[in-house]
Amino acid sequence: MRTLALVGHPNVGKSVLFHRLTGTYVTVSNYPGTTVEVSRATPRFDREVSLLDTPGVLALPSRSDDERATMRALLNENMRTLIQVGDAKNLRRTLNLTALLAELGVPMVLALNMSDEARARGVSVDTATLAEALALPVVATVATGGEGMGALTDALAHAAIPAPLLRYDEALESRITAVEDLILTHCPHPLLAARGLAILGIGRDAEVDAWLAAQPGGAPVREALAALTAPTGRDTLPARLARQRSAAAEALARTVTQQAGAKDRTLSMLVGRVAVHRVWGWPMLLGVLYLVYLFVGDFGASTLVGLLEEDFFGGVLNPAIVDFVHGHISTPWLADLFVGEYGLWTMGMTYALALILPIVTTFFLAFGVLEDSGYFSRLSVIANRMFAVIGLNGRAVLPMVLGLGCVTMATLTTRILHTPRERLITIYLMALAIPCSAQLGVVLGLLGGISFTATVIWVASIVLVLLFTGWLASKVVPGRRVPLITELPPMRMPVLGNVLKKTGGRLKWYLIEVIPLFLIGTLIMFGLDRSGALPWIIEAGKPLVVGWLGLPPEASAAFVMGFLRRDFGASGLFALQSQLDMVQAVVGMVTITLFVPCIASLMMIVKEQGLRVAALMLAMIIPTAFFIGGVLNHGLRLIF
Repeated sequence: MRTLALVGHPNVGKSVLFHRLTGTYVTVSNYPGTTVEVSRATPRFDREVSLLDTPGVLALPSRSDDERATMRALLNENMRTLIQVGDAKNLRRTLNLTALLAELGVPMVLALNMSDEARARGVSVDTATLAEALALPVVATVATGGEGMGALTDALAHAAIPAPLLRYDEALESRITAVEDLILTHCPHPLLAARGLAILGIGRDAEVDAWLAAQPGGAPVREALAALTAPTGRDTLPARLARQRSAAAEALARTVTQQAGAKDRTLSMLVGRVAVHRVWGWPMLLGVLYLVYLFVGDFGASTLVGLLEEDFFGGVLNPAIVDFVHGHISTPWLADLFVGEYGLWTMGMTYALALILPIVTTFFLAFGVLEDSGYFSRLSVIANRMFAVIGLNGRAVLPMVLGLGCVTMATLTTRILHTPRERLITIYLMALAIPCSAQLGVVLGLLGGISFTATVIWVASIVLVLLFTGWLASKVVPGRRVPLITELPPMRMPVLGNVLKKTGGRLKWYLIEVIPLFLIGTLIMFGLDRSGALPWIIEAGKPLVVGWLGLPPEASAAFVMGFLRRDFGASGLFALQSQLDMVQAVVGMVTITLFVPCIASLMMIVKEQGLRVAALMLAMIIPTAFFIGGVLNHGLRLIF
């Protein structure tokens, strides 16, 4: 099929526009990284074509996973027309991308979205003059309100290859021409202009290089590019290309844009500035995170889970299903498979629907509000410096904090991070050192009842392990820390319809993709129990638990239960509190906190990172937990 593609920066409304044009909902977000893969649907106005919603690009040539996915779509799709979605409030940035897209030789239409917000700020764009300068249709749109949709679909019939925004300096032009000639001679692209590919190649675009490597005649082009782009000083060719594009975009934006300064001082802008202020941003950040934690960790993980898991499932639904199964299945092991201690319903579906679903729902609602309000990007900015210590940037703050509600659910949110390295480190740190809300409540309940000192030692131990492990992982995991480069969308009141649509779309994904993981995990535990391996594991762990950790023999069962569910392990130690002194309580709670994530979290790690990585994480987490616990045990015995 012929393809239309929505292309643009993050937070410019591509996904909302996609929904308007197709009637198909795709997650609408105010942060980079939502659409990790390209989404596709048939538009309402032409059933013979395919419409793509590509990930947001901060810039081209591509550097991040999102940008590489977009570049792959441009290289490999049967591209008929590009619809560049730009921010009407920031025309210079939009035209910077237009300057490069124009060189690809694909017919384009430019949709200047969020025109209502531009008007509110006193920004006006002369679309007619801009269309004349670019030699392509330019349409002002408001995707959230449906404004300009008819004009945009009409404009697609008049899509045109844009006029180039600039000619580069003489030295750059000679290099571009040389590479362009090589591409035309050895491996012309069927749809994209050789000049655009030459500019991207000189800019060291990884996807263009991969495409050239796959072409039979790509070797001479790659050799020429390697020679041209070899570092010769601080002013590299990619930097010169970017600088000259930016200057051309700035010049054109000034000629077609007017700014009424008085309108720019709105309440939303004031709140937005406070959110990233070096002093006042921190109290606001702590307040927002605390509210999110109360909603997800307290209301979702405590109140809603209590109502569903204990009252409805435990008191009404599960007993009825158990009676039904036992009344219709006479084979004991088969009945246990469905409603036994490790039954597909009593454990698998009960965990998925009664335990995790309420937490995931409240999280998605809270996350949707943060997205739609525009605060998420600011949260990342204010936390960026702190997370640099562990080799991450500020985007990792939300998965970390929400891991305090549920690590299983928080593992899903690491998809907002741009690189596999960031996702790997964040998932590992959450699996190791972030207690879920249920476990945290049990830990604080036990240690708080012993002494404030015990609580302080536990907190200090976990924080130190988190910081040291994060620092060490940042040195060991290949790659470098990605600087935080993010668009700051305007602060605004969340739109209830958007938040509910986001939540509904994500819950559908959860029900389809995540529930099978719980059932698979339950089958594994059922097999271990029926084979006798589970009791053997408990017995085999007693020497380590008693000798190295200094805990009672009964505590070994708590660690196996902790694998099933984190708070079960902490609850097992809580039940032994009459047998524990202060040191044993601290050692037990530190070790159980650092111990393996619950089976639901492990299955989610398998889904996100693969079986090999999940197994490697387990192989590192288990020794780390017992090593820290034993060192703490022997160290505290010297003091207390």
